[in-house]
Amino acid sequence: MNIGKASRASGVSERMIRHYESIGLIPPPTRRDSGYRDYSDADVHRLRFAANARDLGFPIEEIRELLSLWSDNARASADVKAIALARAAELGRKADALAAMKTTLLDLASKCHGSERPDCPIIESISGDATKT
Repeated sequence: MNIGKASRASGVSERMIRHYESIGLIPPPTRRDSGYRDYSDADVHRLRFAANARDLGFPIEEIRELLSLWSDNARASADVKAIALARAAELGRKADALAAMKTTLLDLASKCHGSERPDCPIIESISGDATKT
């Protein structure tokens, strides 16, 4: 199938498919006599795997590792589990950081009059002049 059909079947944009090929995340597909890419069902499955991994927050290098493990029938599931747990821990750290940012913003917003007056603790905090708050 051509890249458009592979894109629709996998849910990965044509641009991302080309990117994944250029960085070696997926092998280059065979080419037709016309020079167009010719994707197989296995290629689409691999693209879908990469898209699902991205949706779970895995970065490219971890997706590369997961793809390698996926194609290795002698893999240890412990290796896959370790990658997933490490990603979950990182997402937890990011969630904590986002929660702290949200708390700070809500605190600053509660101190802001939200009126026609120009003084604003939000602006003062962002500018680094939090002594006025």
